Amino acid sequence: MSEVESRQSPSRLEWVVYRNKLSRKHHCLLIFPRRDTSCFLSLIPDAVPLSSLMLPGTHDTMAFYGWPIAQCQSPSTPLERQLHSGIRVLDIRLAIVDSHLISYHGIYPERALFSEILSTVYTFLTTPSTSRETIVMSIKQEDSDTQRFSKLVRQEIVASPGGLGMWYLENRIPTLGEVRGKVVMFSRFGRDGCDWDSAGIGIHPPIWPDNDRLGFTWNCQDTLVQTHDWYAIPTFLSIPEKVALSTNILVDSRDSSSLTLSISFLSALSVPLALPPTMARGLGWPQWGIGFEGVNARVGKWLLDQFDEREEIDVDREPRIRGWALMDFYEDPMGQSVVPLLVECNFRGRQCEEGWV
Repeated sequence: MSEVESRQSPSRLEWVVYRNKLSRKHHCLLIFPRRDTSCFLSLIPDAVPLSSLMLPGTHDTMAFYGWPIAQCQSPSTPLERQLHSGIRVLDIRLAIVDSHLISYHGIYPERALFSEILSTVYTFLTTPSTSRETIVMSIKQEDSDTQRFSKLVRQEIVASPGGLGMWYLENRIPTLGEVRGKVVMFSRFGRDGCDWDSAGIGIHPPIWPDNDRLGFTWNCQDTLVQTHDWYAIPTFLSIPEKVALSTNILVDSRDSSSLTLSISFLSALSVPLALPPTMARGLGWPQWGIGFEGVNARVGKWLLDQFDEREEIDVDREPRIRGWALMDFYEDPMGQSVVPLLVECNFRGRQCEEGWV
């Protein structure tokens, strides 16, 4: 089994070294610049569209409770920490309880009020050091009161710090410059995407097939959106296939003349033997042939393999990995976090036509 290990130098140094295990006797060291994950978007030009970015995300961002089925994130990684760790796509799932919106995962309450989530996001985007960032917030309805749900989402946003003025509500993929200091609405609620009159409800996928193994595509004006959300895999033996399908769509084709956004959910579960914590983290000691390697470590290994394939430092040879990638337990396995590698993708394989000057 291969493993990926992050060996971080003391914070005063400028480099991070990753050890990529190629075989039992062979390892490869890859050296990357140390980047501040709390404000990495501030280094990217305004003209770059969000479809040309690699944005790390968390699947079921607020699902800290309900182990082992409903829990998808560790309680040690609250929303504020996620944002400072480089997470830029939030998967917020809500239900109505006593006329308020509360985070839910399916039928399991996750306790956080939507108003609390909005307050945390506002603080992050108005703090001087992180005010040039942007956050994509997918809002998904977890109950059946469709009309009331949409009204409450708008009502609570209006009443929150920053109000509607902090939100990007057009149904198109913006450039980074258009949305610095803003939240990009990604609405998985609302019947036809027009619930809020002329204001719109942001990027609104017209379809979302459940558990589609090969993924699906839809159009957001002039951008083709390809989406992978195959989460209920047969067994842990399907992890390699899951990782292959969810990472393949993140490799941007240099031959494509049209704008494409790839959205990939790296999360998975298999009931009853391999639930979200096990799928993300793996089980046992796979390096010794005992147990199996989880999705997160495999994705990290895949990313290092992509970087290691370069024969020389040349923009035409560098990997071009783009999209929005949402993970469970994003900091695990410990010392092997994939997020810094996903952040690094934003600075590799850049070309002028992407807005990079």
